[in-house]
Amino acid sequence: MTQAIWGPVQQQMSGLLKEHPDDVPGVVDQLTKLQDVLCQVPPLLHSNPLADFNQLYLTITENVLERLYAGKFKDPAFLSRLDVEFAARYFDALRYWTDGSPACPGVWAGLFGRIPGPDARPLPSAVAGVNAHINFDLPFALVTTFDHLGTDPIDGSDQHHDYLQVNDIFNDEIPGLRRGYLDRWQLLIDTMNGDLDDWWQGEMVEYTRNVAWRNAQKIWSIRHDMIALDKHRRRLDDTATGLGKLLLSPFAGFLQ
Repeated sequence: MTQAIWGPVQQQMSGLLKEHPDDVPGVVDQLTKLQDVLCQVPPLLHSNPLADFNQLYLTITENVLERLYAGKFKDPAFLSRLDVEFAARYFDALRYWTDGSPACPGVWAGLFGRIPGPDARPLPSAVAGVNAHINFDLPFALVTTFDHLGTDPIDGSDQHHDYLQVNDIFNDEIPGLRRGYLDRWQLLIDTMNGDLDDWWQGEMVEYTRNVAWRNAQKIWSIRHDMIALDKHRRRLDDTATGLGKLLLSPFAGFLQ
């Protein structure tokens, strides 16, 4: 399976996935290298659906890093650790898929399975990756972060404030990112729609990230109950997997 997926860049991918970034600059560096490798994977090359998501993720993470350098977060230690834990779940899913491990979450497997084709539209592919990363990965990354820092996920805290500030990054970046996935005729229609598409997609990101925060609070309350924790993990994966299938289906063409 691995050779069919990564082909001539199998060795590069395997070497890259051995790295475990421990800070935000390291995450940006690994995402940058990954983007280069993904665009060399046959047969889709630059049309690789995972590359569509990875580019979006890289752009958002670069913006987070800029804000960290500028001192715009109240608790930079929290945001930095969350960024590392968040990325680790994405890289882990890629390792599991590369190794043919059943530990690969179903929601990620659905997107990874499109790497050999058939070709998928860029915007739905990117949104499917966002679905996997926010609806499934983010709640657990939050829990791991709070556990590492010895704090609790409390509404209105400095950590919550910084978490919500990332919504502003999405709002700033979504218009340019989304238009980058459109062809000439789609751009014309997009112009006719004005700011409507940007607005509703920004609203969806904010809503989804709020749900992820609530799920993190729930997971935090049951984190020592392994049976309940596994049940909740499977439920989140199943829900996100179903949504991912819809996003990668012909019915999601309206996104493009």
